[in-house]
Amino acid sequence: MPQLQTLFSTPSPLFSTALPFLSSISSEERTNPGDELFIMQEFSSTVTHLVQSRATAPDEGGLLSGKDPTAYNPSDPLRIWIIQIGLIIGLTSLLSIILKRVRQPKVIAEVLGGIILGPTAFGRIPGFTKHIFPEDSQPYLSLTANIGLCLFLFLVGLEIDAGIIKRNWRLSASVALAGMTLPFGLGVAISYPIYTKFIEAGVAWTHFLLFVGVAFSITAFPVLCRILTELKLLDTTVGIVVLSAGVGNDIVGWVLLALSIALVNAGSGLTALYILIICVAWTLILLFPVKMAFKWLAMWTGSIENGPTLFYMTAILLFTFGSAFLTDVIGVHAIFGAFLTGVIVPREGGLAIKFTEKLEDIVSIIFLPLYFTLSGLSTDLGLLNTGMTWAYTMAIISLAFVGKFGGCFLAARYLAKFSLREAGAVGALMSCKGLVELIVLNVGLSAGILTQRVFSMFVLEALVLTCLTTPLVSIMYPPHVRKLVSSDNPESKHVESSSGRKKKAAQNNRKRRFTVVLDQLEHLPSMMAVTQLIQPASPSPRLTRILSPVTSMQSTAVNSSTESLSDPSAVIVDAFRLIELSDRVSAVMKSSATEYIIHTDPVLSIFRRFGELNDITVMPALSIVPFDDMPQSVSEHAHTQYSDLIMIPWLPPHITSPDDFHSAAHPQQQKPKQSTPGEMRHNPFETLFKSSHTGGEKSASAVHSQFARGVFGKAKTDVALYVDQCSPGLDIPLGRRQHIFLPFFGGPDDRLALDFVIQLCENKRITATVVRITKAELEPPKTLREIENANLLTVASAISTNFPDTVYGQPNAETRLQSDTVDNLAWSKYIKQKDEQARNPASPMTRVEFRELKTPTPLHTALDEASKPSSLDPERNFDRGSPSVQGERVDRQEIEYCRRVLVVVGRSRRLAVEYHGKELKDLMHKHGPVGSEVKKTIGDVGAAFIVAGCGIGLVVLQAAHDA
Repeated sequence: MPQLQTLFSTPSPLFSTALPFLSSISSEERTNPGDELFIMQEFSSTVTHLVQSRATAPDEGGLLSGKDPTAYNPSDPLRIWIIQIGLIIGLTSLLSIILKRVRQPKVIAEVLGGIILGPTAFGRIPGFTKHIFPEDSQPYLSLTANIGLCLFLFLVGLEIDAGIIKRNWRLSASVALAGMTLPFGLGVAISYPIYTKFIEAGVAWTHFLLFVGVAFSITAFPVLCRILTELKLLDTTVGIVVLSAGVGNDIVGWVLLALSIALVNAGSGLTALYILIICVAWTLILLFPVKMAFKWLAMWTGSIENGPTLFYMTAILLFTFGSAFLTDVIGVHAIFGAFLTGVIVPREGGLAIKFTEKLEDIVSIIFLPLYFTLSGLSTDLGLLNTGMTWAYTMAIISLAFVGKFGGCFLAARYLAKFSLREAGAVGALMSCKGLVELIVLNVGLSAGILTQRVFSMFVLEALVLTCLTTPLVSIMYPPHVRKLVSSDNPESKHVESSSGRKKKAAQNNRKRRFTVVLDQLEHLPSMMAVTQLIQPASPSPRLTRILSPVTSMQSTAVNSSTESLSDPSAVIVDAFRLIELSDRVSAVMKSSATEYIIHTDPVLSIFRRFGELNDITVMPALSIVPFDDMPQSVSEHAHTQYSDLIMIPWLPPHITSPDDFHSAAHPQQQKPKQSTPGEMRHNPFETLFKSSHTGGEKSASAVHSQFARGVFGKAKTDVALYVDQCSPGLDIPLGRRQHIFLPFFGGPDDRLALDFVIQLCENKRITATVVRITKAELEPPKTLREIENANLLTVASAISTNFPDTVYGQPNAETRLQSDTVDNLAWSKYIKQKDEQARNPASPMTRVEFRELKTPTPLHTALDEASKPSSLDPERNFDRGSPSVQGERVDRQEIEYCRRVLVVVGRSRRLAVEYHGKELKDLMHKHGPVGSEVKKTIGDVGAAFIVAGCGIGLVVLQAAHDA
């Protein structure tokens, strides 16, 4: 038999059973025939049993064998754990996406997810809790959640910076003290009736009193930081005071929690005293010798300069769990030891932020949702089933809010001398409970101090107060009444007085102050190139000052700014660094450490050094905001700094392949690329789902185009978008000698482009060709309504996100006539200046060539004119060869010239003179398609140059709406 052959060929439990049985029989007994028959029968039954058990072992618990995959197995709990964690993370993520739209923190989604999965909702489905969350599996979930809680409290300790407390510590101390004493007193007052009504007799009232007082007086510092960052309050007086008060409140709250746990775990008052003495001693050991050891280890491993090494992270994490173990065995919760370890990690070199970036994802994605979902599983809102219970619940919510809001409001109003709106914002922000109170409540529930009914009442209170924080602050402290910290600085007052300079600059069409948006490292070369072009021809002989908003450098900044403004040829560049505020804790930590990041950020550091080398005054600034708020942040910064022009970069969607590098390095070997409409979509499914790289938008470029369109729509000043078209591997000497081509069609955007080109030509290294193109109709012209429908509104595509597009007011015939009149006046003015200053070599008009053309195909004509070398271009000479190859060489060199020219166009989304949609489609059939995001972002004229690949770069300008 094959089974027996396999059985005897390998070691098997058969031998451990049969051999002792056979050896126990003596040789005399084996000679008895009856005994031999008995032995063979026993041996056969043993073999049959082992073979059957061996055959069925691999299928034990398998889905195909009919086993329940959700059945709990103590020896293998991984299966049910995966089911539980998948359900928890999926539901909380879905709720988080929904609640994020109403600006609610993620902790609300996590607790609500637990409540939905618990006995309140899904738990009422027959068999749900028994199969998904059986009682025997709870210890494994609890173990995982508590490991994550220790790591989370370690991250909370990393967030706390002692330097924050030093800012306005007098005002912050008064707010923090009043925000803890009054709610603690109200918590003590309501604790007695709750204790007599709902708490079991075995619990001491003093223990319950402490937990209620701590729950009433504590503020959720991590949630508070995120709310301050999302509402952009960190640079306001309210934000700084609340942040400092929140740090102090958080530290005192954890100390009170440790005291409460020590009293609960101690059998007598003397034991509690010993626990507190040991806890204080361990805290002092951590704050002094261990903290110095951590700093030495960080320097020895190079973690401060290069980020935490693997060895350093291993040592810190081992010490974190060791500290948690020590505080747990002495009678204080393990989270206190983990929290203290996070506090003593060195802050030098941004080490705490880098350490947080290493751990936060696994903690926030897996561990933390488990903990707060367990809180929701322990919450049964069905227990709030009587009028008396709801009365006490409403009393808890009201007193918790009144105590926290009232105490902080009174301190801010009468001690800090804040206005009513500012004091109200302070009170609303400090009322945020969030995850910290939930941790306190879970500790009380696990210690037996709180019953499930009382626990549910306090969880509901924490959810309500946390949900109310953001709406209350938005109502009480709207953006137009906020007082920035820098408004009291001399630098900001100087900026206020520069409004007259802005009006004067607007009159002579000269731009002196530029806001350069820096959001990604790959955009830095293009922004440096275009910034170098706006540099004056003869910069003043002075050392460049690198202006900084930091208080310690205010005097230097003011003096340098005053000197720059007094120089009529000086250019001031606001290097505005944008960082997206993500859901990560490290992003929030960066937002509260802008003074450090503004000096260490690599993008700003490179741009500052670029300014030093080119004698350009650079004023660095930093903003950490959500992606949807980035356009508004750029607009507000430019408006506050009275910027004349906002410059933003954009890399359009393109294909980078080895062929691109080869064609760039060897243009003479490049074969002409023919494309037909049929070649635009090779795959019918790509056409259906718009997933092709040729027609569909690239995700990264489409997202950035939404940002650019947002700036176009929200900006209150002129905007320039620089589109980098430099081919891979192509060496272009941009910034030394450059020729510019401007097709002038008319409208406010084209007039702005004309003024901008004339200003650039003040630099002797720059020449320009300006061609005014008028359409000569060969067919009946488009009606005014058709032009408006094509150019006025941008209709979002089916796959675009819900991002607002640029929509302008409805023009009328009178407005268009006025615009045409201004076009003629602007053109005539520069033509006249060129005639008058033709013999003045210092005049920029000697470096500008003006031409006028009429054509039925304006876009094709613009592309042809851009490829023709100008007589003003120093690099216009062609290498003439034999007549047989002369035409081919000239055509190839014209293509190469077209690639090296810098094209400047108007966006022409507002008051467009001509409709170019049909001609643009012809160009797309000839050169290949382009994504709809390109046309929406830069307009038809700019899209034509992108399609044709003409120009090393493309500058698209949009005039302010009042232009």
